[in-house]
Amino acid sequence: MQESISLQPHVRKVRVSIDRKMLMENVFGYSELEGRMITAEVEINYEGDVARARLEYDKQKNYPLMSLL
Repeated sequence: MQESISLQPHVRKVRVSIDRKMLMENVFGYSELEGRMITAEVEINYEGDVARARLEYDKQKNYPLMSLL
């Protein structure tokens, strides 16, 4: 996931982590990735302007949200 994001234009830094404690095998023998398991940070540089953002799960809203840093 981290490598595929880093291939996008203007991406300078990216870090993705998955909470592996939340992974549980389903009846078919594999785990399904959910937004609540992912934390990601990205830094974009476009024509000298830099933006940083983080995606993380918001427990109160029960939804993964992205915010600018």
